[in-house]
Amino acid sequence: MKLVVVGQGYVGLPLAVAAARGGSVVVGLDNNSKRISLLSGGISPVEDIADGDVAALISAGKYSATTDFSAVSSAEIVAICVPTPLGADKKPDLSALKSSVESVASHLSAGTLVIIESTVEPGTTRDFVLPLLLACSGLKESDIDLAFSPERIDPANKKYTIANTPKLVAGLTERAADRAVAFYSGFVTDVTRCSTLEVAETAKLLENSFRLINISFINEIAQMCDVLGVDVNEVISAASTKPYGFMPFFPSAGIGGHCIPIDPIYLSHKAKSVGAPSSFIDLAQKINDERPGYFVSKASALFGGLGGKKVVVVGVAYKPNVSDVRESAAEALVDGLRAAGAVVSWHDDLVGEWRGEKSVALSASFDLAILVNVHDGTDLSALGSVPVINTKGGVA
Repeated sequence: MKLVVVGQGYVGLPLAVAAARGGSVVVGLDNNSKRISLLSGGISPVEDIADGDVAALISAGKYSATTDFSAVSSAEIVAICVPTPLGADKKPDLSALKSSVESVASHLSAGTLVIIESTVEPGTTRDFVLPLLLACSGLKESDIDLAFSPERIDPANKKYTIANTPKLVAGLTERAADRAVAFYSGFVTDVTRCSTLEVAETAKLLENSFRLINISFINEIAQMCDVLGVDVNEVISAASTKPYGFMPFFPSAGIGGHCIPIDPIYLSHKAKSVGAPSSFIDLAQKINDERPGYFVSKASALFGGLGGKKVVVVGVAYKPNVSDVRESAAEALVDGLRAAGAVVSWHDDLVGEWRGEKSVALSASFDLAILVNVHDGTDLSALGSVPVINTKGGVA
């Protein structure tokens, strides 16, 4: 089976590797020529995929990488895994998806199964993707099998991979759903078929809206515990002893990454467009957005002002043990500290350069350290007796 995976980042590359291991001959397609050059040389740009895994699949003739969309013309299946971020107006930005679908469609052959893995609003696969495929391919609707299967990738998670994370699948038609289920069943142990595209699209948004709301809630509880002089992590640990009706979430400087800060906005945007309420999502987003400012205020209170104070922010990636900085809460935190007059540097063992600046070494020369997302192996002892604020709560 020949598969083309459009997008070779945190979602597309693991899919390509898993499918190749499952027996498909995979072409990884990406418009980032530097990324394709690395992949073609057997170098993985994603932490979850080892260089040796890519190199071995290339040597076995199971994987290749290209920027040329003509590879689609001979594919039996095309999976589109491109980012769907928010625009400057904080509304869904489908420009990368639109461009990819149009490019795929211009090389599409009758009978090809097209699967969308990018996160979208309910109705997008049916009402946005399908018309684009038809208009740009010249094919009839009966010539194309279209499916949606939302990605469930958690970078740096060693327990849950593509193979053992349950997969949702839905098709525009029964035939499309059948083909998509058969495809994923080749390398995923648990595949669940949804009755409609819209059910699968909404389920993905519900998953991450649930997480946004609960993380924002625990962030608010953490602030209350701070005022009370109670260790919020000890509170969470105590509550977690209950074997039913409770799920632990943990405080942070704010929610980052390519899913949790973004997907709920897609759901909220859709809700508003159809006149449905989305109050919980909107409030949770507000609480999350205010979290970096809370730590700026906390830092300022330590010194009676931050003017001229040397502050180091430790861990600017959006979560520990990855180099991904998308939507990182560290950005608003750094900007807020500088606006308050602090002289801010940052340290991250995995992010060497960010926003035109380079990571600095940890030392005892700072007035304050603020821990955001500390990677395993980061040596905090180099800070000596520098005061520390841990955005995760508790004692650093």
